[in-house]
Amino acid sequence: MTGAGVSIHPTAIVDSKSRIGKDVRVGAYSIIGPDVALGDGCVVHQHVTIDGHTTLGERCEVYPQAVLGLQPQDLKFGGEDTTLEIGKENVFREMVTVHPGTGNGGGVTRIGDGNFFLIGVHVAHDCHIGNHCVIANYVQFAGHVRVEDNVNVGGHTAVHHFVTVGKHAFVGGMTRVAADVPPFMVIVAARGTRSEVRMVNGVGLQRCGFTGEQIAELKAAFMKLYSRRARMDASPIRDRVKDILETEPLDPHVKYLCDFLMRSFALGRHGRYLESLRNDKVHRGTWKPGQAFGLTVNVIGAGEVDEMRSPNSEAAHEVCRLTASPEPGWRFSGWNGCLSGRRNPARLVLDGDKAVTATFVEEPT
Repeated sequence: MTGAGVSIHPTAIVDSKSRIGKDVRVGAYSIIGPDVALGDGCVVHQHVTIDGHTTLGERCEVYPQAVLGLQPQDLKFGGEDTTLEIGKENVFREMVTVHPGTGNGGGVTRIGDGNFFLIGVHVAHDCHIGNHCVIANYVQFAGHVRVEDNVNVGGHTAVHHFVTVGKHAFVGGMTRVAADVPPFMVIVAARGTRSEVRMVNGVGLQRCGFTGEQIAELKAAFMKLYSRRARMDASPIRDRVKDILETEPLDPHVKYLCDFLMRSFALGRHGRYLESLRNDKVHRGTWKPGQAFGLTVNVIGAGEVDEMRSPNSEAAHEVCRLTASPEPGWRFSGWNGCLSGRRNPARLVLDGDKAVTATFVEEPT
């Protein structure tokens, strides 16, 4: 099926079963398979191959030697019908390769709107890429990677499978990314194979319309989490995140950053949250993926404790908010067990079975 205003070069091979929208151009020697759908205004340059169950939204542009939708490079793939879903206004420069999903990984590789993939980028099976990302030359995304919105990735970066790259992050060129990348931050290659969080992505945030006050809040959180002074304190970063989460009021972007980190800490393996969701059989002797851990709350004195799990469905059972409410004539004295201190409400990371005791003492008459 072909729309109006379509221009197809005589040497191109476009299957008659494919769906071609209006004003589409297909260049010389390009191949369009039978299960491909090209949205209105798409431009496919010469020597492009688009096959498989692949859909491109409106006004996408695909440059020479790019290959979209061919069989994924996964030994577990058994020929099942899986898809590659691409939104509108994406640009794929020369030699970009994007593979569809696998039955084991959900069956869909999905790319949002307005992304720019530079020369030689590879997007493997079951990846989900958000909107308005810039992926520089020869970046390699392994399978099952998630990239949130407005992310920039520098050239020759390699991203481990099941990694999540948080929104508005900037990944420096030639970085080995083996763990989840915090949103709003710049990470760069460090010594050896490590990568490190270097600073807040202030320039990127300004370009996306963040206010100076919002950026200042994120910079303050960065100083508490990643600065040299914070690291010299020798306290675990998880504890520093918990301290920020207990601050009231809390900037929503800072909360998103902290919840993202807690999700990786509580459920992740090797710092990758998505490892907890994988379907294939892997060695799980030292971790409990996606499990709802038990919380026992004991009360000493007269009062009660209200328990509220995180409202984020992806973060369920990671963080619990506990509120101690004394009965008339009593006051809350403090927490014991897996919590300490008198902060109320308090937040507790449920990364294992835990027990907490709330103590109430009677007010003097």
